[in-house]
Amino acid sequence: MGGFFGVASKKDCVFDLFFGTDYHSHLGTRRAGMAVYNSETGFERAIHNIENAPFRTKFDKDVNDMKGGVGIGCISDYEPQPLLVRSHHGTYAITTVGKINNVDALVQQIFNTGHSHFLEMSGGDINATELVASLINQRANLIEGISYAQQVIDGSMTIEILTPVGIYVARDKLGRTPVSIGKKDDGYCVSFESFAYLNLGYKEYRELGPGEIAIVTPEEVRTLMDPGKEMKICTFLWVYYGYPSSSYEGISVEKMRNNCGALMAKRDNVKPDSVSGVPDSGLAHAIGYSNESGIPFTRPFIKYTPTWPRSFMPTIQSQRNLIAKMKLIPVQDLIKDKSLLLIDDSIVRGTQLRETTEFLYESGAREVHVRPACPPLLYGCKYLNFSRSTSEMELITRRIIKEMEGDISKVNLDVYANPDAPEYREMISRICEKLNFTTLAFNRLDDMIEAVGLPKDRLCTYCWDGQE
Repeated sequence: MGGFFGVASKKDCVFDLFFGTDYHSHLGTRRAGMAVYNSETGFERAIHNIENAPFRTKFDKDVNDMKGGVGIGCISDYEPQPLLVRSHHGTYAITTVGKINNVDALVQQIFNTGHSHFLEMSGGDINATELVASLINQRANLIEGISYAQQVIDGSMTIEILTPVGIYVARDKLGRTPVSIGKKDDGYCVSFESFAYLNLGYKEYRELGPGEIAIVTPEEVRTLMDPGKEMKICTFLWVYYGYPSSSYEGISVEKMRNNCGALMAKRDNVKPDSVSGVPDSGLAHAIGYSNESGIPFTRPFIKYTPTWPRSFMPTIQSQRNLIAKMKLIPVQDLIKDKSLLLIDDSIVRGTQLRETTEFLYESGAREVHVRPACPPLLYGCKYLNFSRSTSEMELITRRIIKEMEGDISKVNLDVYANPDAPEYREMISRICEKLNFTTLAFNRLDDMIEAVGLPKDRLCTYCWDGQE
């Protein structure tokens, strides 16, 4: 997915920018970057690959060399950014979070207006942030350009632009990703994750609304385009992506996960010896389940974090599966001859959770009951690069449905999203058998929405029910 941070300060901003950006390392796997502006030296920028080393070790030299009162930083799961752009708007740095589904059409449209070229990345793709900058440069000023980009992009795009005046920030038009503003005496910060600025001395100031465009300077946060009324914030932020200490729309990630687990427990009838969560995002769900059910919470395996934190995870799926297995260390005394109930945030392909279950059986577990904290994923995300799968057939649900139905192109997937439908129950039964679980029960969509506490029409649930 990726994350961002920005600072506009009356003092040098680099210290805050460095640590605020680092606090987003859980959101990306490949690139990170920072850009600052100094009235004497102009723009400075650094971008590094963080696949095999943490953010701090890659940027420790840069943070000592850079100086400036305003700056932006990002953690990216794919494209290198921030980019430095020179146009009729002047020079600016830009970073984005989101996904563009109509890249080819937009590129052709820009070529038709006389734009000469885009730089190809190593995989042959066009950098989405460069494309956004090109769209912005189609208009007379930055505000009109940002608004235009938001209008023509099919998908979702939150934008942060560093200029000598301050930071322009635009939340995506339906607010699928958050933008939180923090304030302290000498300035303001802009953050994807609301917790990222708390230890730096900032207090929560406000969140931008869907589609809102604002400019952030050391003196003020001023709205340049009012927010829209419709919102579709990603529910998966609470279930999985978000850091436990964050909150979105005033709703705590950790509290939502506790609520989620409690609601799952109310519907369950199995009586295992203990409840456990797959580290890290499954832990709070499991604690909520344990508190509600009275079944003890245990940690039958421990995540080895010194050299395998999530931000180091490779982008190749086979390597990710291997590392996911390597970093879980068993606690034999809590596994041998036990009936375990295991909560993970979700099941996507099923590979990692199947291997985790086999690992528990090999360690002596008698039973492994699996409870994903969200409903079955039936659709690939169109908005936030939740998964860079090349096909929805990589989802275990789609593969099972194909086994059941044959030609999946004509299947009504609504019945497979309905937990009361016989087709749904058959799909779950087959997934359970294929992945070798003792029992399997997914969280229900209505319970998950209740755990968040926002109306369904304010949440994006596309990956579960296909409703945009």
